[in-house]
Amino acid sequence: MPRDDPTDTGGLFIGRRPGTGPLRYRGDPERAGERRRRADATLAFAVLALEALLCLSLWGPQPIAWLWVGSQVDYHSESVSLGIAAAFAGMIATLMLTLAAGARLDRMWRILRRAAGYEQRDGALARIFAVTAVVAGLAFAFWFLIVEGPAPTLAPH
Repeated sequence: MPRDDPTDTGGLFIGRRPGTGPLRYRGDPERAGERRRRADATLAFAVLALEALLCLSLWGPQPIAWLWVGSQVDYHSESVSLGIAAAFAGMIATLMLTLAAGARLDRMWRILRRAAGYEQRDGALARIFAVTAVVAGLAFAFWFLIVEGPAPTLAPH
């Protein structure tokens, strides 16, 4: 009896959802030597670290840079609306470009992990993006509440 429960099939197909099957190669892949697999694993780690830095830049350096650009547009055009629009458009554009670069790095990381001998099916971009959002949020909360926040104004003079 076919399993056609929409939660199993995604509501579109009877059977397995596309892209969820086991990895099948045309032939048995040729395994590289231990030294080559170690080099691939090291390179995969470097790509993962670069991917994390790229995602982390979305939460600090990029918005700060675009706020500065927006302030310069505001100063030179004497239009606050134009400065805000420039900063917003720039932030959205660099967000899309950064995520596109992150997706390419994520694909490269998966390939390197497979070359290193791991059965890597899923990428790490979504998890890295979520972790960097939490790290940036905690860093901002620490800065806002402890370093520059209301604490100095509540202290007795």
